[in-house]
Amino acid sequence: MKVRSWLSTCSTTTSTSTATSSATASHTKSPLSDTTSIQTNSSSSSIQSNLSLLTLPSLPSLQKLTLSPENPSATATLLSSLEPNHRTHINFLTLHNNLLYAASGNKINVYDTITNTVVDTFNVEKSSNTGSVKSIAFSNGRIFTAHQDCRIRVWKLTNLENIGPQTLSVTHGFTKKQHKPIATLPTLQDRLRRFVLPQNYVSVRRHKKKLWIEHHDAVSGLAPHQNAVVSVSWDRSVKIWQPQEMKCLESITKAHDDAINAVVLSKDGSIIFTGSADKRIKVWKKEEKKFGLVSTLEKHKSAVNALALGFDGSVLYSGSCDRSILVWEREDSANYMVVTGALRGHGKAILCLINVRDLLLSGSGDRTVRIWQRGGGGDGRYCCLTVLDGHRAPVRSVAALDTAEGGGVKVFSGSFDGEIRVWQVEVS
Repeated sequence: MKVRSWLSTCSTTTSTSTATSSATASHTKSPLSDTTSIQTNSSSSSIQSNLSLLTLPSLPSLQKLTLSPENPSATATLLSSLEPNHRTHINFLTLHNNLLYAASGNKINVYDTITNTVVDTFNVEKSSNTGSVKSIAFSNGRIFTAHQDCRIRVWKLTNLENIGPQTLSVTHGFTKKQHKPIATLPTLQDRLRRFVLPQNYVSVRRHKKKLWIEHHDAVSGLAPHQNAVVSVSWDRSVKIWQPQEMKCLESITKAHDDAINAVVLSKDGSIIFTGSADKRIKVWKKEEKKFGLVSTLEKHKSAVNALALGFDGSVLYSGSCDRSILVWEREDSANYMVVTGALRGHGKAILCLINVRDLLLSGSGDRTVRIWQRGGGGDGRYCCLTVLDGHRAPVRSVAALDTAEGGGVKVFSGSFDGEIRVWQVEVS
């Protein structure tokens, strides 16, 4: 079965509770106009309406069931709706140097975050054989993109400032950017260096072998660090790449029992967290020169689709097809995470998670984005500050930019119908 993400497991999740499905259907939001600027205020009724979802009933709910004036609130304003010329699934959104990178099908659209205008669109030699772009990462001035054709491609960004007037394109006063391909991982040199020795090959299926530096299924995620880029794949492997020399340093060939959907890396690069369709989260720690398994986190009831680390690295969030977000905290007496509870409210699978400042943003198959904040009372409780709705398809990816003005955050949400919505969220 080729597709191993949330689409392959949601049917089994929703069938576990018919009462929940009916409650969710009655609460479906109507689509909003693409051009209308709206404001969405968090309210007690809208936020509590889905708290009856009985996902993972054995785990305590961490969100506050009642809202009081002392709790923080948020106001969200829809600023714009971005729709690429080619309307295909938005697979991934990320921000870098005031640019928004949006992976849409096999292309990547780059937007200026101030003007919301396209400054570049690039893909691989206009070829459709690469499949969808699954993830984007940045390391040492280079852009790394993960593709469905089992490859990782490396790009270099240049500003077209010293080119003649015939080729220079300026949009609203901003010089056009251009992304040029510089390598494909694994590189030809890396493969030639290893192809002779039999011990460099691993069995990928019956009567078929590949070099251990190669992925043999879609590369589903990337996690960057200053001295490394970690890739995960539906082939169940984890690989660590050296970004300067662009070579594979290490591979964990059978990291999970099923496809790996998500990966995050600690700030110092010494710990890798991977989430898989096998319902597990695994923690890998670098010991001497190699990464080794130190913990397996098992609480989800279906595929793990998304992971995010808190701003200080002490809290891990995981989202799954079981519609829950689990909160894992580092235990003082151990070197791994323990689950402390669940955040509930989404009506369908959790597809993406990001952490910005003290805010957790979650996108779901129920076509909404929820913004969570941990309370300051020390009780570990969370508030759902607001719900961003209006998408006409599942929200596949979310990115956010700290505007550094009060409690403001600029949020970008991309859905399976190809639309990117731009929101300004003010937290008070």
